[in-house]
Amino acid sequence: MTDEHLQRACEEKDAGFDGWFYVGVTSTRIYCRASCPARAAKRENRRFFTTAEAAREAGFRACRRCHPDLAKRASNVTVALSYTAPFEGEELIAFLAARAVPAVEEVSEGIYRRSLRLPYATGLVALRPAGGHVQATFDLDDPRDLGPAIERCRALLDLDCDPRPIARHLRGDPLIGPEVRRAPGRRVPGHVDPHELAIRAVLGQQVSLAGARTLAGRLVAVAGERLSRPSGGVTHLFPSSEGVADGGAERVGMPASRRRAIAGLASALATGAIDLGAEDAQQQLLSLPGIGPWTVSYIAMRALRDPDAFLATDLGIRKALQRLGEDPSERNAVRLAERWRPYRAAASQHLWATLTKAPAAGVQQAA
Repeated sequence: MTDEHLQRACEEKDAGFDGWFYVGVTSTRIYCRASCPARAAKRENRRFFTTAEAAREAGFRACRRCHPDLAKRASNVTVALSYTAPFEGEELIAFLAARAVPAVEEVSEGIYRRSLRLPYATGLVALRPAGGHVQATFDLDDPRDLGPAIERCRALLDLDCDPRPIARHLRGDPLIGPEVRRAPGRRVPGHVDPHELAIRAVLGQQVSLAGARTLAGRLVAVAGERLSRPSGGVTHLFPSSEGVADGGAERVGMPASRRRAIAGLASALATGAIDLGAEDAQQQLLSLPGIGPWTVSYIAMRALRDPDAFLATDLGIRKALQRLGEDPSERNAVRLAERWRPYRAAASQHLWATLTKAPAAGVQQAA
């Protein structure tokens, strides 16, 4: 959780954060709950602590109005995730619904839910687009994970993107301009876990969305970790790269070449031989057997957050071009995409949107 999130929670006196963090006021040497009814201290006088014990060790005493020493951590915390408008929230939820892995993700009544593997422990989140923000309800096993969980959900929904310059660049394009003008707030979905996305991308090679979901569900069944507190249909964590490398891929029915590719990728991720945070991550991925340009471009788009990633061979891209009266060949797709730089990832979302009301790739984009 960033300092700005903490500051805002104090200023809004949000009781949902009581027990998740404590604020010490340097001018009075008192520490309080987030919801303390006393007049808010100046920002420069606030110090934040993850536990009441830490605040006391730093020389602060408990406030007599809000009694932070008695605060209990709420089992759920709801946070309003901001974004720069416009924002096509329903389309994002539909995109995630089409790819939801059984037991790990579910979408119901416009709310997306999934399990989270976080730095300190595990958790769940429910995301619902609301008026001017996305409502995120977290149920975390360790309160220290709130900040990382927020950042991962922001990445998943591409909430830090400013869609306005992208729309200005693409709205006049003769091919995709009408779609851009219809939905100028369309985002490029990210992911909460780059390793998970990479493994799912290889699972999704050359199969339909439904087929990819089935394979991913089988992998979860044999190698996923059951949550201590499941919620509805969300009962498991997606397998870690270590779990997939340690025989998980071998127990899922699919071609041997793909099993080897997944096992090799998972092993490289688990050992650090592949670093998805490195500048040459795409080159590292391409060096692995069984992983080609489509898969790497898809990982770059959703996990590495490359705004110029483009899947020239994607079946959905080809179908969209053909529907728009263009030659669907890879060569022509690459040629057309030059005018969409540096926002070819966003242009891809607009192309896929011409096929259905919600952005959806073709046979290959299944991760």
